Amino acid sequence: MSFVDLAAQQNRIRPQIDQAIARVLAHGKYIMGPEVKQLETELADYCGVEHAISVSSGTDALLIALMALDVGPGDAVLCPNFTYTATPESIALLKAKPLFVDVDPDTFNLDPDEIKKGVLLAKSMGLKPKGIITVDLFGLPANYGAIEPIAKEQEMFLLCDAAQSFGAATGKGRTGQAGDITATSFFPAKPLGCYGDGGAVFSSNDALAEKMKSIRLHGKASRGGKYDIERIGLNGRLDTIQAAILLEKLAIFESELEKRQSIAERYCRELSPGLITPRMPSEGRCAWAQYTVRSTTVSRSAVLDSLNSQSVPAAIYYPRPLHEQNAYSHFPRTSSEMAASKLLSESVFSIPIHPYLTPEQQDRVIEVLNRAVNLNR
Repeated sequence: MSFVDLAAQQNRIRPQIDQAIARVLAHGKYIMGPEVKQLETELADYCGVEHAISVSSGTDALLIALMALDVGPGDAVLCPNFTYTATPESIALLKAKPLFVDVDPDTFNLDPDEIKKGVLLAKSMGLKPKGIITVDLFGLPANYGAIEPIAKEQEMFLLCDAAQSFGAATGKGRTGQAGDITATSFFPAKPLGCYGDGGAVFSSNDALAEKMKSIRLHGKASRGGKYDIERIGLNGRLDTIQAAILLEKLAIFESELEKRQSIAERYCRELSPGLITPRMPSEGRCAWAQYTVRSTTVSRSAVLDSLNSQSVPAAIYYPRPLHEQNAYSHFPRTSSEMAASKLLSESVFSIPIHPYLTPEQQDRVIEVLNRAVNLNR
């Protein structure tokens, strides 16, 4: 059993993938070829936004977005304390300050009630509270209904880190529509993944979209030749072969999301009450990049030992909150304890959830996990 079974997905669409790659090899336009533009058009249509701009990775998507939003020295950007390093890393690379905000332990996402604390802290340090980065952790959209009004009230931008939530939705629409810009990743293990690194940024703001297009191409002017450079940029393009692969995966993406949802619903029904299972959104949907639980009866290490002994894969996202990482320990945070982040880092673990997990494999995960958490009951 695989935690993520990319081989099973490839078996389903191998002829289409082979043909897509062959077309790129035939026309030879390996950089910014026609498949790149086609993918961007289809991504924008899928998300219901004006602009989708493909980029070289999910991290570059964040970096390009922040550059377009003019983030720099003296700025503070609020972000969750319980997430992957790519989120604060992109802020720090621009010499701005990531300001860590604790999360809601029930959703794993940034706690809206902590935002104003972060704003006050930034101002007390002589920093400008420039923006907020949310992270739709494990595929569940953040509480945008609460966060967007706060961002507008505080005159801060809102950048949505949807590296794990492409295909998810709120009651107002799919991933990509919230905030000023949304960034996502096409890392192979993501819900929509290529066969290398890749990502995209989404916006319905024409000016921001033009800046991001320029930045991903070394700051090239929108009008002019290859050597007309109007801003500092970077080499942030998505390879044509990856775009071609993503087009074939996008064609089956909705059916895969439906399968993820079905497995998540079964887990929620059949896993032991000794586990705290993820919150199902009341409206919209989760992309279920991971299915993440907590045991209330047995230690995480004991549960993982049981799963490992029975060859059921599991993973920990994330074993240390960001404020405890050496690289980030000196950056500001809304509390010294960061209690929710600390709790989650010490207790959560994720179990297999992917579209090709068979009913028999699901049976096995449920059986072994239930037995593990009921050892002391």
